[in-house]
Amino acid sequence: MTFLTTASSSGDDYLAIYLNDHLTAATGGVQLFERSAKGQLDEARRSALELLASEVAKDRESLLFVMGRLGVKVAKRRVLVGWLAEKAGRLKVNGSVVRRSPLSDLVELEAMRMGIEGKGCLWRSLRMLSGTDPRLEASEFEALEQRAHAQIYELETLRLDAAGVLRR
Repeated sequence: MTFLTTASSSGDDYLAIYLNDHLTAATGGVQLFERSAKGQLDEARRSALELLASEVAKDRESLLFVMGRLGVKVAKRRVLVGWLAEKAGRLKVNGSVVRRSPLSDLVELEAMRMGIEGKGCLWRSLRMLSGTDPRLEASEFEALEQRAHAQIYELETLRLDAAGVLRR
């Protein structure tokens, strides 16, 4: 597994690294969304997160499809790192040792939102590259970017509701 590049690295090398970075994050993100949805006691929040988890998984599949179209190989060890990072993230101090803390919801929703913000940046970058790379279609990334904006809106609504725990 190579984390360093040489001075002779090309734009294609950088693109492969960039896409694999996002795939690593997406792998952990899918796990986080699914786990968070399962941990919800509130039915409305659980339903919203289940829908978002499904969309995030589809977005990850879209990324894999784009990588395949561009001939970018999946860095399997890095994907494993994303999976492990999500597992390690469960070990946060949240004010409750035995059961899930209400603070976990807030922290996880904030992490999910940051991940979606990053994914939106990915889609914008790829849309920009579509102007010079015929393998990329701008309209595809516009649609994915719009979905990311909708996901951010939904997460912010859920996050603000979960922030109520701070005043109770």
